[in-house]
Amino acid sequence: MWKELAPIGRDRDSGGYRRYAWTGADADCRTWFQEQAHARGLHYEIDRNGNQWAWLGDPAAGDAVVTGSHLDSVPDGGAFDGPLGVVSAFAALDELRDRGARFTRPLAITNFGDEEGARFGLACVGSRLTAGLLSREQAYELKDAAGTSLPQAMADAGYDPEAIGPDRERLDRIGAYVELHVEQGRALDLTGDAVGIASAIWPHGRWRFDFRGEANHAGTTRLVDRRDPMLTYAETVLAARRAAELAGAVATFGKIAVEPNGVNAIPSLVRGWLDSRAADQSALDTVLAEVERAAREYAERHGVDLTVVRESFTPVVEFEHALRDEINRLLGGATPVLGTGAGHDAGILSAAVPTAMLFVRNPTGVSHSPAERADEDDCTAGVLALADVLEGLACR
Repeated sequence: MWKELAPIGRDRDSGGYRRYAWTGADADCRTWFQEQAHARGLHYEIDRNGNQWAWLGDPAAGDAVVTGSHLDSVPDGGAFDGPLGVVSAFAALDELRDRGARFTRPLAITNFGDEEGARFGLACVGSRLTAGLLSREQAYELKDAAGTSLPQAMADAGYDPEAIGPDRERLDRIGAYVELHVEQGRALDLTGDAVGIASAIWPHGRWRFDFRGEANHAGTTRLVDRRDPMLTYAETVLAARRAAELAGAVATFGKIAVEPNGVNAIPSLVRGWLDSRAADQSALDTVLAEVERAAREYAERHGVDLTVVRESFTPVVEFEHALRDEINRLLGGATPVLGTGAGHDAGILSAAVPTAMLFVRNPTGVSHSPAERADEDDCTAGVLALADVLEGLACR
């Protein structure tokens, strides 16, 4: 399975993946998922929000155990973030069939669409729509860098954007959702464990900072006469780093747009997107307050106007303790439990259904990069752990 999926959407120059929602690479990944479902005799369907499902047993029976992840990527992302969870789900089902397991609850494997938010700027679109955390009206306002709207992109890909929206009936069928994911840090590498269990997802969000100055000639405008928003942006980036260090959090300006974007032109607009995450809400609030305070101070100093817009936010997600403890028991009771600063579909769905996560060791801790990896032995350990969990939950 891994060899079949690996070439899809891979950039020859960077070696990373560009599997963006509702593009050709995304369509190829979806075809791969459908083929895996059919090869195992599973009932395949696409829900109203474009998420893919492969069912063993009656989907309408209720109390289903669901596993899976996503197949899309960040720009030049790694091979494991998302796909490891989907591949492992199919492999775990194969393992259970080899064991002769008898299922007493329906089992589903899923691929949630647009988890990374690389194209439209909002993460977990498929699961947010399903859980009712993103309205149809809000989804219709999403556009990519080329100005293509989300509904237009869906329509171009052959899906019906008129159908998107909350899917309470589907969620009511789910008794537990367990997502396996490559760890996006080095906690397991430091403890020497191949597999871990998630305790919680840190609160996190994305904020857009619009710095508006005055376009002018780069060669003829005196420094003292400039209203250069790039200066304010640059100082704000450094302020974000300082604030995060003091609060024990993380803060990253990873995306920027400049107008008019000319080498010999002072910008009129610099738009930067801040991603910030912390172990608790208080620390995150402290970081954001300090970054905005510093940005406004610098903006006033340089004669620049500033607008700050919160584009997305997810509060702390404590995975259901009963399900987490049951998974730990099924894995022998000694599996390490760790928090994470990365968002996931499991975190979004936790508001509607009991959710849990398994992590597979990442020896370098690198993620969202072509250098992201997991060793084959650890991936196998992840599959076997997921199979044990699914057997304990769905074959009782």
